[in-house]
Amino acid sequence: MCPQAGEAAVRWLVGWSSIAASFGTAGRVAGHGSGHASGQGAYVQGGHGPGGYGDAGAPLRGGLADAAHADDPGADAERTVHPVGAQLLWGDPDPLWAVGDWRPDEIRTVTADPADPFTRLAVLGCCGATDAELRRALYAARGGALRHLTQWSGSYTAVVQAGRRITVVGDLAGARPVFYTPWASGTAYATAALPLADLIEAQLDIGHLAALLACPDSPEALGDGTPYAGVRRIPPGHALILREGSREITGYEQVASLAVAAPEADPERAVEGVREALVDAVRARLTAPRHAPDMPPATAGRGPRPYDPGPVPGMGPADRRAARGAPAPGVGADLSGGSASATLALLAAGLPGAPGTLLSPAGARLLAVTFNDLATPQGREAELERARAIAADPRLHHVVVAAAGEALPYAELDGPLTDEPGPSLVFAARERRRLAAGSADHFTGHGARQVLDAHPARMADLLMDRRRRHLLRPVAALARSASAAGASGESLLVPLTVYSAARRLARTTYRAGMEAAAARLREGVVTERASGPVDASLAALTWSRPGPAAGWLTGEALAEVSIRLTVAAGRPPLSLRPGEARARSLLARHAADHRVFEQAVEVRSQRLHAPFLDNQVVRAARALPESLRVQPGARAEILRSVLASAGVRELPPGWGATAHAPNETATRLGLRAALDELLSLFASPLLADAGLIEARVVRQALLDAADGRPVPLDGLAELVSMELWLRRLLARRGTCWTGTSTARRRAVPEGVPVHRPALS
Repeated sequence: MCPQAGEAAVRWLVGWSSIAASFGTAGRVAGHGSGHASGQGAYVQGGHGPGGYGDAGAPLRGGLADAAHADDPGADAERTVHPVGAQLLWGDPDPLWAVGDWRPDEIRTVTADPADPFTRLAVLGCCGATDAELRRALYAARGGALRHLTQWSGSYTAVVQAGRRITVVGDLAGARPVFYTPWASGTAYATAALPLADLIEAQLDIGHLAALLACPDSPEALGDGTPYAGVRRIPPGHALILREGSREITGYEQVASLAVAAPEADPERAVEGVREALVDAVRARLTAPRHAPDMPPATAGRGPRPYDPGPVPGMGPADRRAARGAPAPGVGADLSGGSASATLALLAAGLPGAPGTLLSPAGARLLAVTFNDLATPQGREAELERARAIAADPRLHHVVVAAAGEALPYAELDGPLTDEPGPSLVFAARERRRLAAGSADHFTGHGARQVLDAHPARMADLLMDRRRRHLLRPVAALARSASAAGASGESLLVPLTVYSAARRLARTTYRAGMEAAAARLREGVVTERASGPVDASLAALTWSRPGPAAGWLTGEALAEVSIRLTVAAGRPPLSLRPGEARARSLLARHAADHRVFEQAVEVRSQRLHAPFLDNQVVRAARALPESLRVQPGARAEILRSVLASAGVRELPPGWGATAHAPNETATRLGLRAALDELLSLFASPLLADAGLIEARVVRQALLDAADGRPVPLDGLAELVSMELWLRRLLARRGTCWTGTSTARRRAVPEGVPVHRPALS
């Protein structure tokens, strides 16, 4: 997270607001009295750090440095607390920093009036708004209309200052979250949790880690917590409002919380809205300034280095670039053969962009990257063939990244420290190899399934709206899948079974569903294995269900998560419709995992773009009628309409076919190859010290998985990823802050708390 060895060089912003009128920042107010009276910004130049003096010769003091108690955390301000490697966007009394390798065009600030410098807006990220649109939104946000800050194309974070009121707006999906923590008689906020954990020296929240393993798709169990005790997360679709240190969390998106039948939207207009939002999202990236990759640190000071150093026998330009670990200049995209990545690649190739750099001239073909797993070539032939057919478009330059055993899952367990744990940590080396052959701005289709597809629980929503006839096609498709799997006798009972489960969910209240899920955890009934689409759909027809790793948790850990669910049963949810609620939860979980994925696979000078997770795309997809979403192949038909409107009408046969599940063969091969290292990892795991698992049980599960026995492989990936994350967190020696009274203030300073079982 911070500019330290072994940590991901991610980008984040951080600031705070306090009751005090000034903070220890680069521009500090001279004198205690003027510090509280000069809310208009009487900044002193040259007062950076202790011992500085203002124009009057008085020591630079203010705000937290004048804490009433010696043990107040505000005493750190005497040494000018600020993030390591930060650039100050605005200073006292409510400072804001940007930390990381932000591009110049990714940081934009506007003011409402030059005569009023304390009414201003900062937008960080890729934003398609013009300066005039930003200024109009600033006027609206000053009056409390926050939704205007979320209507532009792109992926960004907006911060508004209006006097002493600070507003930080999160996104709808949760891919750009906002965190906060009480600090120094006020509130500190950031777009990453680890910096705030360093600031307050937070300990691990073991209950949150248990919930993350037991019920990862249930925000009711996770709440607004993070892996760090005392650091909280703003829910997706909400904003954090700070008024002189006091905080308020408010939602800016309307949510229908009553289970009543609403007028069904026009399908054609809804699909047209998705098309416009998706095209605008792609165009926002294309019209942004192009950036050539930075030179590797070893070449710094030796003058400019050419993009291609010269021919190497047996290696093409893409191979040489990938070997150096640098992406190509310009714009690229994944091309896996699926409908989501193909849609983005074809849209990006067909839309006009901004003039390129010398290394990426305007009109250059879009770089499309396909990964070919040589270790397990069976089962992906159709997808690779579709990728080759799509890449025949003259506007695309196709690169196939082939790898064998060196790119299997679990092949490389060393990597950077991410902000939070995520299952992508065990696949990071595999994905990084593919992305290193990509471009400086690289499109990925992540989130398309969660945004456009219908969660199985939406069938219960249709029953609540008395739209039973729309269930015929999805139920028939499930019956055909059961018949194709060889269960011809059971396929006759599939319609009745699915309909009964959907009807039962429609009649189950939120409170009853949460209490039933809590009782299931207390009783230890958490093992379930879906053997096909029918079983998976039936398992999803519930308000909350255990995750794949729940079967390896201890009884005490499951009991603590059940208490969280019982408490959540008494709180009203955002939506009382089970399908809508489950779909939002699944999207939030995927967006959080995608954020961890970005940090784990980060390639220097590369930006990953996931347009399907943009605010406008998510908002347009939510307007799709449920009767359209639950139909088989709905996502492919929607994306086909998007491409047809953009002029792409010829697609290869089989385009839009349901993608295979993650390659189980490759995962088992990777487990076998890394079995000794994994067994050593769980010889004395930190998860066992925390009381979450028993080491011998997990080691036996690893042996069973390597031998080919039926084991939830995705659950093992979550356990391994969390253990790796804990070890990387405790191994770090750096910190995100400087100028504190403690020389090296960092999170989890005392390590994982050792669990002591209760006496019987």
